[in-house]
Amino acid sequence: MVTIEKATDEKYSRLQEILTKMESVAVGFSGGVDSTLLVRVAQMVLGNDRVLAVTAASRTTPRHEKQATERLAAESGIGHLIIESDELEIPEFTKNSEDRCYICKKSRFAAITALAGQRGLNWTADGSNSDDRGDYRPGMKALLELGVRSPLLEAGLSKADIRTLSRRLGLSTWDKPASPCLATRIPYGTPITAEKLSQVEAAEDFILSKITSRQLRVRHHGKVAHIEIAAQDIPKLLEKEIREDVVGFLKGIGFKLVMLDLEGYRMGNLNPKAESETQEKGSEV
Repeated sequence: MVTIEKATDEKYSRLQEILTKMESVAVGFSGGVDSTLLVRVAQMVLGNDRVLAVTAASRTTPRHEKQATERLAAESGIGHLIIESDELEIPEFTKNSEDRCYICKKSRFAAITALAGQRGLNWTADGSNSDDRGDYRPGMKALLELGVRSPLLEAGLSKADIRTLSRRLGLSTWDKPASPCLATRIPYGTPITAEKLSQVEAAEDFILSKITSRQLRVRHHGKVAHIEIAAQDIPKLLEKEIREDVVGFLKGIGFKLVMLDLEGYRMGNLNPKAESETQEKGSEV
């Protein structure tokens, strides 16, 4: 019988083989658990001179995530570049249709791929893993069109495998929760603006200054702020002083109504699939 640990080791060996054959690579680096592991293993297999971590930062990127990429790259000693990517200048993106992530990925990874070519690197890679096949990921189509590799997915590594390997390698990101771009807080069909992104970021930063939570999203529904937080943290948020401070702050930055989702945080709650499933259950989104 193949144990979980042995299966993970076999996938890890495949990842090393894949990277060895790639010879050199520019990795789209977000500072999340997936891309951090990919950069680290590529560095171990190929050496610093043949790996470049590239962060595409824009107004959709939380400030703390951009800072995290700088810190992680400095700690590892890997070459790191931050390139500016302003999706808000792309009308097809700001319309916020269901292919928003496709448009964003196409723009960002086209720039990273061009940079890889300029640096003489053979490949561009991203941190997609095998679990991403089961979620709504329109951006993966853009990666295929651009010829971007996904070594973690190719090796069959799941998110659980990646966390296990990250912990084994001593990476501080091994238990880091997901932190997608700020645009994911705005429902499809609602135009994305710099003001909305700023409101979302300010709201989440303020709430996290009051309580500690591994999962928090402030969904932007016009004048309504829809808070999703890890279910176990709801009682803390509802404490009178914290609740009043949060409501006061969110109204102060432009929201008229502050709502708390009593189901707690749910990954991909604004994705088309999630919305469809919720409607079938007869619940409000």
